[in-house]
Amino acid sequence: MRLPVMPPVAPMLAKSVPTIPDVGHVEPKWDGFRTIVFRDGDEVELGSRNEKPMTRYFPEVVEAIKANTPERCVLDGEIVVVSGDRLDFDALQQRIHPAASRVKLLSGTTPASFVAFDLLALGDDDLTQRPFRERRAALVEALADARDPVFVTPATGDLAEAQDWFTRFEGAGLDGVVAKPLDGTYQPDKRAMFKIKHERTADCVVAGFRWHKSGDVVGSLLLGLYDADGDLQHVGVSASFAMARRKTLLDDLAPYRDVDLADHPWGRWAEAEAHAGNRLPGAVSRWNATKDLSFVPLRPELVVEVAYDHMEGDRFRHTAQFRRWREDRDPRSCTYEQLEQPVTFDLAEIFGPR
Repeated sequence: MRLPVMPPVAPMLAKSVPTIPDVGHVEPKWDGFRTIVFRDGDEVELGSRNEKPMTRYFPEVVEAIKANTPERCVLDGEIVVVSGDRLDFDALQQRIHPAASRVKLLSGTTPASFVAFDLLALGDDDLTQRPFRERRAALVEALADARDPVFVTPATGDLAEAQDWFTRFEGAGLDGVVAKPLDGTYQPDKRAMFKIKHERTADCVVAGFRWHKSGDVVGSLLLGLYDADGDLQHVGVSASFAMARRKTLLDDLAPYRDVDLADHPWGRWAEAEAHAGNRLPGAVSRWNATKDLSFVPLRPELVVEVAYDHMEGDRFRHTAQFRRWREDRDPRSCTYEQLEQPVTFDLAEIFGPR
C-alpha cells in the first residue's frame, strides 16, 4: 500500500460543549466504530480509533469500499449497524469476534455500513492540511456515485436545522451532533471539533459497588431501575470520581453493606443462565474475559441522581455522572417510566429502506 497518508492514523477528536456553535458545519454524531479507511486499489485497511486494524471483522465493508470509493483514498468515518429503523450498537459490538466462521456468519446476518465524513487523501494528494470546507467538497464529489452500504454523512450550515437534528435524530440511536470549523485542518488525536450530546438525569437505586483497581476505594457505583414486573435491572455504572471522593464514598455506602448476596436482587449474578434475560452485573466482559466484574452488594435502599446522555435499549449507553444523593426518594419509585423518550426518527431518511 502506497498512499500519501499511511496507516496508522489517530482520528481527529471532538471536545464536549453545551450548545451548538455557529462554525458553519454541523453533522450527526454517529454511534458506531470510528474508522479510518485506507484504500490503494484492491488493498483496503480499516483502522480503528486505537489505531489497530479492524479489517478482518468487516469483510462486507471491505468489499463495499472497493465498489464505491476512488481507487486510492483515505476516508474518515464510522462503521455502524442498522437494525430496523435505528442504529444497533449491541449488534455492532458482536461483530468483533475471534472466530473466522463467526465473522463470516455475522457479516451476512448483521451487515455493517460505512458513513464517511472526511477525506484525508485522494490519489497522490494529502488533504489533511487543507481547510475542512475543501475536504468536505472533495468528499461529496468523490463519493457522488456511492451506493448502500457506503454513505456520506448529511450536513448543514443552518443552526435551526442543526438543532432540529439534535432533537430528532436521537430517536434513531444517534449520539448528538458534531460541529466542525470550515477552515480547520485535519489534526490527528487532537480535540479540534465540537460535540454536543444529550444530557438528562435519572434517579437510580445504588445496589452495589466495585472496588477501584488501585485498592480499597470505590471504583464504580452499580445502578438499577425497576422494570414493569418489579425486578431491579442493572442499567449501568457511575464511575467518574476524584480519588478523595472515592474514599469518602465508602463511608456513604457503609450503612447499606449488611446484606447477604443470596438475599440481594442480583444474587444470581454468578449463575450464567441468569444473564440470558436480565441485566445483571457480574457477566463476563466481551472485551476482557479475565476482568473481575464481581461486586459488593448493597441493600437497595440508597437513591442517587445521575446524568446520562442516552439509553441503549434498557441501559445507559455510557457511564452515568454522579449528581447527588436523593434521600427523599423511595427506591421503589426508581423505574424506567421516569426516563424521557426521544422523538422518533426513521433512519430510512438517510439510509433508505432497509
